[in-house]
Formats: sequence, C-alpha cells, structure tokens
Amino acid sequence: MSDPNDKPDEMEGTEQPFVSHLIELRDRLIRACIAIGVCFGALMFWPGSGGLYDLLAAPLVEHLPKGGTLIATSVISPFLVPLKITLMAAFMAALPVVLYQVWAFVAPGLYRHEKKLVLPLVISSTLLFFAGVAFCYFFVFGKVFTFIQGFAPKSVSAMPDIEAYLSFVLTMFIAFGAAFEVPIAVVVLARLNIVTIEKLKAFRSYFVVLAFIIAAVLTPPDVVSQLALAIPMVILYEVGIIAAGFFIKHTQAPADETTSA
Repeated sequence: MSDPNDKPDEMEGTEQPFVSHLIELRDRLIRACIAIGVCFGALMFWPGSGGLYDLLAAPLVEHLPKGGTLIATSVISPFLVPLKITLMAAFMAALPVVLYQVWAFVAPGLYRHEKKLVLPLVISSTLLFFAGVAFCYFFVFGKVFTFIQGFAPKSVSAMPDIEAYLSFVLTMFIAFGAAFEVPIAVVVLARLNIVTIEKLKAFRSYFVVLAFIIAAVLTPPDVVSQLALAIPMVILYEVGIIAAGFFIKHTQAPADETTSA
C-alpha cells in the first residue's frame, strides 16, 4: 500500500535530458575549440605570428618618422605578443564555425518565428563586427597616427612599445566592432517591445550626443578618432530604425500575426 504522503517527484525523469544537453554542449564547445586550433595552426604556418604582427603594426610603422621603430620592454614580449595576435586572428577566422555551433545548440529550442529573428541577427552581427574592425584598421588608424605624429616634437623619436600597441589596437577594434552593432541593439529593443519605433525616432537627437560621449570615452583624445566613431554610430542608428520595422513585420509570432490582422 502506497503512502499517501508520497508526492511525485517533479524532477523525476529530467536527469537524462539534462545530461544529454550537457553532453551536446560539451561536443559543441570541443568542435569550436578544434576549429580555433586548426586556424591557429594554419596561421602559425603562414604567415606566421611575426608576419601577423607586422601586418597589424603596418599602419603605425608607415607613419613613424624616419628611424622610428617599435620596441619590446619585456624579455618575453617578442614571443608572447605575436602569439596573442595569432590566437586573436585564429578566433576571428573560426568565428563562423563558433557561431554555427552556438546556433546548432540553441536552434532546436526556438519557435519558427524566433529562428527567423535569431539567425539573421547572428549573421548580421558577425558581419557588422568585422566591418567595424576593418573600418578601424584601413581608415581610422592611418588618420589617427597621421594626426598624432603631426603634433610630435621633432626632438622626440617615436618608439612605441609592442605590448602597449597591442593593447591600443585591441581597445580600438573592440570599440569600433561594438559600435557597429548599434543596428542590432536597436532591432532587438524594438522587436522585444522594450521601445517603440516612434520612441527610437524621437531619441535621435539624444543619441547623437550619446554617440559623441561614447566616442570621447573609448577613443584616444583626438578629434579624428572621435568623429570616426561617433558619425558611423549615428548613421547606423538610422539604419537600425529602418531594419527594426522590417524585422518586426517579418518575424511576428502566429498569435501576433492574428492580432495584427
């Protein structure tokens, strides 16, 4: 005879699915790490860690005065800094595979209308981040270094430290890559009904001020880099408002579509 005080265990039968999710997560992480490792090995073979650092340092070296060069103030910096750059480049090269693993793990738990929203956002956010990094490397660095060297006294021989330069480059890459994600943030806020498109349009003037404040905080204290960060943010904010209307229209849940009809 069963005890009437016995109650069914709410967690009974959930152990196996939970463990299977952990196993799948482990497998996805291993595949992502393998992709990064393969890219790392390929980059170490060609162009090599030294070649990658030379490529990264090229915008600065081109604008150094004659006789100026980069220096290493630490014993292990000539080995460690190029290695860090190679690892960073390997992660960026393997990013499509990493994001695919994330998507493959999350997608089975999403509704069809949610998949229509998430997959385009994952792809577009990756492309926008790469676009921000490329914009910083090919356009901003040259302008900033020219501006800075124009103010350097002739009696000063510029010899930047390679670790300090790596820190500067990473900060700028992250700042511009994140700034180019403004449309994604706008779309997500609008699609989750946190703010309406009308409120986003009304916030334009305030966002212009906010963009220049963010640029002043994240970039070096020069006008060129601040304008180069603030102006694209303002333009991308407008792009985000347009994209938000498109996404809201094409990623509605069935219930939302019925209500709208």
